[in-house]
Amino acid sequence: MSHTKVSNQILKSIQNTVNNNKINILNNVYNKTDLSNVTNNIIKHVGRNLHLQKNHPINNIREIIEKSIDSTSSKPFIKYNDLTPVVSIKQNFDDLGFPKNHPGRSKSDTYYINDTYLLRTHTSAHEVECFQKMQTLQNNGYLISADVYRRDEIDKSHYPVFYQMEGSKTWARDNSKKFFNKIQTEIDNMKKQLSTFQNLSIEDVDYTHEPESVNCKQSHMTDEETSILISHMKRTLELVVANLFMQRYKNYASTSSKSNKKDEEVIPEIKMRWIEAYFPWTQPSFEIEVFFNGEWLEICGCGLVRELAYKNAGFPKETQMGWAFGIGLDRMAMLLYDIPDIRLLWSTDERFLKQFRDKEGIFKFKPFSTHAVMSRDVSFWLNTPVHLNDFMELVREELGDMVESCSLVDEFVNPKTGRKSQCFRINYQHLDRNLTNEDVNELHKGVEKKLIEQFGAEIRN
Repeated sequence: MSHTKVSNQILKSIQNTVNNNKINILNNVYNKTDLSNVTNNIIKHVGRNLHLQKNHPINNIREIIEKSIDSTSSKPFIKYNDLTPVVSIKQNFDDLGFPKNHPGRSKSDTYYINDTYLLRTHTSAHEVECFQKMQTLQNNGYLISADVYRRDEIDKSHYPVFYQMEGSKTWARDNSKKFFNKIQTEIDNMKKQLSTFQNLSIEDVDYTHEPESVNCKQSHMTDEETSILISHMKRTLELVVANLFMQRYKNYASTSSKSNKKDEEVIPEIKMRWIEAYFPWTQPSFEIEVFFNGEWLEICGCGLVRELAYKNAGFPKETQMGWAFGIGLDRMAMLLYDIPDIRLLWSTDERFLKQFRDKEGIFKFKPFSTHAVMSRDVSFWLNTPVHLNDFMELVREELGDMVESCSLVDEFVNPKTGRKSQCFRINYQHLDRNLTNEDVNELHKGVEKKLIEQFGAEIRN
């Protein structure tokens, strides 16, 4: 990953702007409306494409997953890695069956460009579009990797822009024995691959059969179809997770100076388990978890594609069946490389970049000295409540990556006036240099000023 290439991507992202009436994203201009809430701080990240930067941790995770999934199928999956992040509200929510009152639709959760467009909140926004392309390409599987955008809390593991991978495999329904044998052959091949992992254990869970259950099979599908698709999906994702963690453990074992044992003797057990879940666009739905550092961690969500998605893609009624999954690439990169702060993934600091330049695979990130964290509290009165995410967005827009974390430490309502008081603690930290007291005091004044301007807050001294 060359410094010149990174610089060009940053320059490209800076060209994205928001002004009084217009929003410019990737050289497309949109009219602002009352729904518009996307900020300059957010859209400057559009076009950075960390998932395509050679040897970047997010890119490395993407490539390992793509290779693992292609090994499960007789036909390679189509890769969509450069789809625009600007999508319609219909694509992001309506086509996937999100209820009108779903919290994800709120301005507090989503970055709206105007009444028609937003910055995608998940890669599933392209699911229907990719299904439509599959009809022409006659391919039964696709993978998407992309940046997604959500208003969220501020800490070391959350960032308003992050990367997801979405994948799906689809078959035209066919009740012939030959059809089911073809799927079973792929399942048997995956089981054979899984059997080569000596330190692997998997705790499975069957789907619920009762029609009244939220996680029951879809009514138009048979028990045989449902069972074989779930098996195919689970074996595929088990193989993905096994490959990711085995690469991590093997590399850590081979580079460890504390042990002279062979790799297979120091590689710990890879423990997985399946649990039931709920997602608006799949049924039945599941999550796969891995036991890591003494706790169970969710790795990936998945399920059988709801008929509504195929219908919206233009397929004849009840003619298709398949599964889909989604996984967070940033989260996996931080977990597997031991990267302690999500902001580092966006860093242009050579101390970070040089560790990954011209290196492939998964290896242990070597921490470097971090700069001091300085805390300030801001207390204020409000006449009307402010959503937590709206306050976090104000802080992000004012401070950018100079905020390490932000948390609510106190709140109460004055029984006489009905006004609400809130107190937040903001931890200031620059990734590239130490901040002085004067720096932090000036930055903090900026936050207080924005609180007064945007929310009519009265600062409490």
